[in-house]
Amino acid sequence: MNSIRLWGMVCGISAFLIISWSCDRELDFITDSSARVAFSVDTLRFDTVFTEIGSATRLFKVYNRNDRPIRISRIYLESGAQSRFRINVDGRPGGTDKRLEDIEIYANDSIYVFAEVTVDPDQPLSISPFVIEENLIFETNENVQRVLLEAWGQNANYFPSRFNGGVPVVLSCDNGVINWNDPKPYVIYGVVFIDSCTLNIPAGTQIYVHGGIARNDIFDVYNDGILYMLPNGKLRIQGTAENPVVIQGDRLEEDFQENPGQWTGIVIGRRSRGNLIEYATVKNSIFGIYADSAAEVTLRNTRIFNTNSSGLIGVRSRITAENCLIYNNQANSVQLLHGGDYNFTYCTVASYGVNASALGMSNFLCYDDALSCRVRSDYRLNASFRNCIIYGSDRDEIRLSDISGGQNAGLFNVRFENCLVRVDDLLREQEGRFANFFDTTCKPCLNGTFSDKVFADVNEDNYRLDSLSIARRKGLPILLPRIINIDIEGKVRDAQNPDLGCFERGN
Repeated sequence: MNSIRLWGMVCGISAFLIISWSCDRELDFITDSSARVAFSVDTLRFDTVFTEIGSATRLFKVYNRNDRPIRISRIYLESGAQSRFRINVDGRPGGTDKRLEDIEIYANDSIYVFAEVTVDPDQPLSISPFVIEENLIFETNENVQRVLLEAWGQNANYFPSRFNGGVPVVLSCDNGVINWNDPKPYVIYGVVFIDSCTLNIPAGTQIYVHGGIARNDIFDVYNDGILYMLPNGKLRIQGTAENPVVIQGDRLEEDFQENPGQWTGIVIGRRSRGNLIEYATVKNSIFGIYADSAAEVTLRNTRIFNTNSSGLIGVRSRITAENCLIYNNQANSVQLLHGGDYNFTYCTVASYGVNASALGMSNFLCYDDALSCRVRSDYRLNASFRNCIIYGSDRDEIRLSDISGGQNAGLFNVRFENCLVRVDDLLREQEGRFANFFDTTCKPCLNGTFSDKVFADVNEDNYRLDSLSIARRKGLPILLPRIINIDIEGKVRDAQNPDLGCFERGN
């Protein structure tokens, strides 16, 4: 056999072996959709305190626990080229689009993933927010898996710590006082219960709450970002007109500036007393403030807006509200359930563009189906509204539910004085229960119409009074139980005929 022929045979055999090996290797990869990879962590946290420009690198492992090799078709950062993170997978850096393809892991083997983030804590919050999050996506056999990358972008007071997401923590100080008076912002991370302690928040404090879906063994799956007062806990927010306290979500990029539902809300738990919220802004939450059974809270000069649910909820509680503005809520702006004691003075409660009234009140709570309500609890309702505006785009911005049907006056004691309201169907519903609403319950009151001038510009969330507003000079001075002679912005009210609502327009 000549050398040329021999060489040809060798090349042919070699080619056959290469092709066969390649095919076998291809066939050997597990392609079943049930096959997944596993990770050494589900969240990769960067725990460096960023007080100056710097970067940090962390790593985790990706495991193939199968008895055959597996191929990850794509690994990429969810935000793509806009991500603040960079990755390197098994020695391969992510490209400009931060996407890697066809990453192979042998049977019962693993690979390393390195992630890096660079942070400038002096950049604006819209560029370098308090908590920087990113999903690193793994696509394998049509399965999509995620590892959360989490870093901290600003020098702030992370409370109770930067590792508290999804973890309930009880703060106690032996019935003393904790003052949040550091000039740096406070970032609430997780669920914080205040017990045997007064949390004092002075004027000008900026509070950002990190929310999102969380899971733990106590609550299972729930919405994170809660500030909760236990029976022996107390909240004292004492802002001023010039330096209010602002509590909001920690997503401050432009697209999130006015987004509701970013965190859960403030809960004044059962039997928590002596709570004061003064000159505060609470926004972009699921609900604003929730006062539970026998809880007590006073709100003064406070704004609650942009919520997925109600702005203010009271359940058999005691709430006093003065010069408050509540608007842009996806449920009843103010919801008072199961009775309680409520006093609202010079408040503006507005509901536009949603299928929910500005105010809803009842003296009972159903424990079964709301339609049948065979299992329920009744409790007397005492509610007073003076010099208030309860208004919106619906025909009825007040919903009242009296379980006694008017047969027990002590169970449903509700009065509106010198208020601007909007009702229509209420006068005919419930077998005429509130047919005499303007003779017995709301007097003297104004019942506004769609064409009436009230606010300056609701499309711009400007709830100051229009120059032609029907709410101007329709109030009476408030002298008891204390004198209220200024509005939410500190403007002096007319001594004889003040304007209705939280804003005084004056002459």
